[in-house]
Amino acid sequence: MSFAYLTIRDRLPQILTKVIDTVHRNKNKFFEDNGEEGVEAEKKALSFFSKLRNEIQTDKPVLPLTDNQSDTELWNQYLDYQKTLLNKGETPSWFKSPWLYVECYMYRRIQEGLVLSPPISEYDVFREGKTESFFQSQPAIIALCTYLQELKNNVANLSENQKKEELSKLLQVCLWGNKCDLSISGGLDNSQKFSILSSLESFMPFILVNDMESVWAVLSGSKNLESGKELMKRVDIVLDNAGFELITDFVLADALLSLRLASEVHFHAKCMPWFVSDTTKHDFNWTIKHLQAANHKWMSKCGVNWKENLQRSCWIYHEHLFWTLPHEFCMMAQTAPDLYSELQKSDLVIFKGDLNYRKLTGDRKWEFTVPFFQALTTFHPAPLCSIRTLKADVQVGLKPGVGEQLSSNEPDWMISGKYGVVQLSTSV
Repeated sequence: MSFAYLTIRDRLPQILTKVIDTVHRNKNKFFEDNGEEGVEAEKKALSFFSKLRNEIQTDKPVLPLTDNQSDTELWNQYLDYQKTLLNKGETPSWFKSPWLYVECYMYRRIQEGLVLSPPISEYDVFREGKTESFFQSQPAIIALCTYLQELKNNVANLSENQKKEELSKLLQVCLWGNKCDLSISGGLDNSQKFSILSSLESFMPFILVNDMESVWAVLSGSKNLESGKELMKRVDIVLDNAGFELITDFVLADALLSLRLASEVHFHAKCMPWFVSDTTKHDFNWTIKHLQAANHKWMSKCGVNWKENLQRSCWIYHEHLFWTLPHEFCMMAQTAPDLYSELQKSDLVIFKGDLNYRKLTGDRKWEFTVPFFQALTTFHPAPLCSIRTLKADVQVGLKPGVGEQLSSNEPDWMISGKYGVVQLSTSV
């Protein structure tokens, strides 16, 4: 039985059950905020989500969206495109459509259920879980903020080689921070309870593709040979999960500025609640605000610095509808040409997490040894690096025999989150 099938059959209904429970538990809040209208909206949303859960469990046809949002037409066009791939008379349904498509579609339908239930349309059904995960990761966050401040205090004394080691360390922290994914755990606690920094050495054998040397080469090759002046470098980070993982991304971004490997960092987040724990604008701002107010000097120092980075525009926040469409990334140039040309301005685009990897590679059953740049097909806006722990059965760019050996020794190696990659493509 495929991981995709089990995800649709078991995990998606489980996530919807949690959504239904969350909305129901907040009934009093909706009443306090909106009176009887709030209670009616709660009933309407619950009825919508229960019906949606039933559609999944009984393999009903995929329905067009009806909420008249700015992306509704694009989603409905994509459904029409899916119909063209089937035999005459067949319709896309939950168990007979591409996994990537229906999984994204479920989260978009959750959004539809809220949009059609004003005045609670802005409610994030996943926020409680994201907040809880953040607070439960506090010890690991403190350790990381402390490490960053020590690094920044000492940065003037670092040799080039030491800077390279620091970059490698923080890339690994970003990688293992990606284990904290609430859509994989079905929304169950998965916070980071201990400092990752002390475990990097023991995790090293589980990095299946390690292109950190090449990432350093891309970022450090920034001097103009004639004038000796440093060139301005832009790094983009396409974010994944809020909570601890977002902190690891912020720490990396801050270190890139301090190590003079980047002059500006651009963050790309989701414009609606997505895949349970993905970062939205609210999560992004809430995290920085919370660190600022923290009762720990290095945490609050990080929060203050990061707020300043945004004010000085050396950190820049973006969101775009494309990140919450079902399209794989090779469709970006035609579906979202404005976003593609924005990424082309970057010296390095870092894609965090599993969903981004699936969209980079088209979520296909590639041979394990297919080169990464080849699996990207036509998507080459800038040098790009994928940082992910494996939680879906697609992986390319492995040395011959590695995938086969892992498959025979550990059948679930591609979905357990135990293994990771820092995988670079410099093709442009």
